[in-house]
Order: sequence, then C-alpha cells, then structure tokens
Amino acid sequence: MNLHEYQSKELFAKYGIPVLKSTVCSSPAETAQAFSAMQLTAGVVKSQIHAGGRGKAGGIITVYSAEEAKNAALKLLGRPLVTKQTGPQGKVVNKVLLEEACAVEKELYFSIAIDRKAEKPVALVSREGGMDIEEVADKFPDKIFKLHINPALGLQPFQARDIAYFMDPRKVILKDFSALAVNLSRLFLENDCSLVEINPLAIVKGRGLIALDAKIGIDDRALYRHKNLSDYRDISEEDPMEYEAEKNGLSYISLNGNIGCMVNGAGLAMATMDLIKLNGGEPANFLDVGGGASAEQVYTAFKLLLSNKNVKAILVNIFGGIMKCDIIAEGIVQATKEAHLNLPLVVRLEGTNVELGREILRKSGLKITAASDMNDAAAKVVQAVK
Repeated sequence: MNLHEYQSKELFAKYGIPVLKSTVCSSPAETAQAFSAMQLTAGVVKSQIHAGGRGKAGGIITVYSAEEAKNAALKLLGRPLVTKQTGPQGKVVNKVLLEEACAVEKELYFSIAIDRKAEKPVALVSREGGMDIEEVADKFPDKIFKLHINPALGLQPFQARDIAYFMDPRKVILKDFSALAVNLSRLFLENDCSLVEINPLAIVKGRGLIALDAKIGIDDRALYRHKNLSDYRDISEEDPMEYEAEKNGLSYISLNGNIGCMVNGAGLAMATMDLIKLNGGEPANFLDVGGGASAEQVYTAFKLLLSNKNVKAILVNIFGGIMKCDIIAEGIVQATKEAHLNLPLVVRLEGTNVELGREILRKSGLKITAASDMNDAAAKVVQAVK
C-alpha cells in the first residue's frame, strides 16, 4: 500500500523527522484559505498522487499569494497528471498539499528499501538529491552509499554515524544526520515498510535538515498488524479490478494484452502467460483463483475478465488438486450464461474430477473450445484472437 506525500509526512512528524508546515486541500477555495491562515509569503502547491516525477510534469507550483494558490489548485485538481511513472493515461489529482516555501542550500537523497537478494533492508544515501537521482545512480554509482540494516536490531549508532560522515563530510550538522537516520530506520521497521524515501532531503538555510518530499510504501501482507495505517488507503489510486479481486480473495494484476487468463496457482499462471507470449499473443491479466476457490469465486473471476473491454478471448487453465475440475466447470458455465459471453473461450482442465468437469462443459451447450494441454490451449486462444 502506497501513501500520499501528506500522509507520509504525518508519519515522519511522529518519528521526529523534520518537515515543513503544510495543509492538505481538496478545493481551490480551501487552498486559498489555507494560504492566508498559514500566513505565508510564499508557498508550494503540490499535487497528491501515487507517482513520482510530479515536478517535471507541472504538478508542483510555487505561489506568492492566496489568489495564486487558488489558481494553482484550480489548474491541478480534478485533472489527470501525466508523469513518467503514471503511463499516458495519468492519474487524477483529488488533493493538493500547500506547503511553506524555504531557502534550500543543498539537496540530498535518503531512502530505505528491501534488498531481496540480501534479504534485509538497505539504506541508500547520496549527496546528489533531487529530480534526477535515477540518473545519478545510473551514471555515478560511486555517489550512492549503501548500508544494510539488521531487521532484528535496527540501524545501530555506528551505522548512523557512517551515513552521517558520508552525507556531511564537513561535519556541520553531523548529529542531525545521525538522528534522522535512526528515526527513519525505526519508522521503516516498526511499520513493516517496503520503501521509505526522502527526495529531496534538504539542508535549509537557518533550519538544518528538512524532508521536502516523502514517499512510503507499506507491505500489504503486514497491514493486519497496523490497523491505523489502513485508514491511509486511497482506493481511487488503485486499479478498480485489482481492488475488486482482492475483496473476493483473488490475486489479479492488470496487463496490457487482449487475452484474459484464469488459472489456479501463481506458477501455473506465469507459465500460461509465457506460453501465450510464445505463441504470439498478449495476456490481459494475471489471475490466480487459488487452490481452493469456490464456484462463486470462479464466477467472480470470470466477471472480472469480462469487465476488461480490451479482452478479445479467454483462456481458462486449471489443474485440479484441492480445487476440483467439476467446481471450476460449474463456475464457468454459470458465468458464461449470465454474462451472455460472445468471446472465444478456450478451456484446459486436468486433475481431480477432470472427466466430470469436461462432461459438464460438453453438456452445457456453450461454445467452448477444449484443449488437450497447456501449449494447445495457448495456441488455440491466440488463433481465436487473430
């Protein structure tokens, strides 16, 4: 689960990470009122979406009056903002963050992420922060300092000092760097984060270190331990079909192809998509109905596939173990009849009660193409689309 910048900064403040005075707003009038109430001489209106690159895309506007703040919010709110991370469709801005402006002396970078190869968190810091940090990491890897964190112990004082010495070789605000590093590590570990990023982390004239931006990702599988964080979830930022699948206990990820896939088991689903690609097709989704899905879940899964207007054909690939083939067949028949399916449907069944499942499909009177194996199924569904 990703957090908006304003939500991330709320958490930052709780952990003693310095942030600027700000107000989140949902309308132009509210933004103008906030500018006056905060008694600002200069501020920054920042679009709140789950994507980076907002500055280069025009989603961050500096303002010098309540009227300018209102106009900036009017320009951003209710409209899609297209960045390098959103895709060409962009993301609609529903909220803006009005933040006080400040005099930045130096921009830095600080993040903690999961190093899956090392199986532990890793702190990544650089004295070259700002909008082009990816380019710095690519062209000048020596300017990035990496340090692994023991998840059981957290960031130790000597490690915090290592980060501080790298970030502040002149030792001007060494203590501030050390304290911020420890606090960021605590936030990461105590909230089961997958990512915490400050870019830029600024040295502000007369005020020391300030987190000018904030990005936090929470491990979805750990949310049951953090009921307070669940309130931060913004459904409008999520794929509607992925959200609907989650509510029904299904694993679904939208893709860009035109062949809908319904499979049981993540490995089998990946193999099915690979075979579709090898046969010249493009999968429209990853959909794992799991090992013990009911006929109702199968029906729901089928409806999800049909709700995607890009889908031109459907492939059902089931290996019946815990989930029996006759249950799958009943769900397919029910969904096909109720949805008045007029798309090509290819089904490959194998495993427990397979003959019973095939018999249910045969007697249904529906136009279903049977496949003998996985490759046969992929070839037939690709041919049906062509």
